[in-house]
Amino acid sequence: MTDFAAVMNFLNNGRTVSADSADSLYDKVEKAEGFLETAAAYVKDALPSIIVAVIVLVLGILAAKFITKLTGKAVSRSNIDNAAGHFLVSLVRVLLYIVVVIMALSVLKVPMSSIITILGAAGLAVSLALQNCLSNLCGGFIILFSKPFSAGDLIEVDGSLGKVSTIGILYTKITTFDGKTVSIPNGKVSDAKIINYTETPTRRIDLQFQISYSADFDKARAAVLEVICADGLILKEPAPMVRIGAHNESSLSIDTLVWVKNDDYYTARYNMLENVKKAFEENGIQIPFPQLDVHMKDKTDEKNSHN
Repeated sequence: MTDFAAVMNFLNNGRTVSADSADSLYDKVEKAEGFLETAAAYVKDALPSIIVAVIVLVLGILAAKFITKLTGKAVSRSNIDNAAGHFLVSLVRVLLYIVVVIMALSVLKVPMSSIITILGAAGLAVSLALQNCLSNLCGGFIILFSKPFSAGDLIEVDGSLGKVSTIGILYTKITTFDGKTVSIPNGKVSDAKIINYTETPTRRIDLQFQISYSADFDKARAAVLEVICADGLILKEPAPMVRIGAHNESSLSIDTLVWVKNDDYYTARYNMLENVKKAFEENGIQIPFPQLDVHMKDKTDEKNSHN
């Protein structure tokens, strides 16, 4: 009897456990069915909005591509540098896509305040992390639209003199006369003093020639003017000027101002320096050296003066 009772208790307990497990599984199935029914009802109610949002998204992407293509054509026809133009087109594309996504989300009645808050927080974090890059980016846009110089211009900026090779969004590259490439951040370029030697077609050469006080100034002036007239690179208008510029301690300075085309500047300058020296030598015009007069006193004269 004892063994039979134990077996019956075991079977009864097994049935109880099985019944409990079945009830638990049944509850889970009911919850899953309820969730699916709720999701299906939500999808059914939101289906028109989803279809409209998809249509808005597709049409918006097509419109964004069309506008981007038009922007690319407009940029290619302008004088904007290639790198800057590509960046501008990419920026327009990204902004248009963002607008399209926001329009699609608004159709789905997603709260715009939350999206704007998230975008604002992300923008603030990015701006703090990339402060210098944003400064250079803004400088690139200032250069892009104000156009203080173009690729190929001879400029002097931030202590560097050379020809502009490329104008990028973050950096402007200058090739110096000794073949070096200098990359200057656009933030510095937009704030710096820029001298553009190519913007005007002509440029003035300013030179000073020194002669001694004993030399004949009129003869020296005539020699300089003769050199100017013989040089075909020097322009007749504006007229050259050769005048005394200063009375120095041991020499007279002759200021010589002549105008040339931008491309002829350095050649004409070197020609002037070399040919004027030759002309002074041929005409016997002395080029002075620094002089110092030293007066020596005799010791006997010092003793006599003391006595």
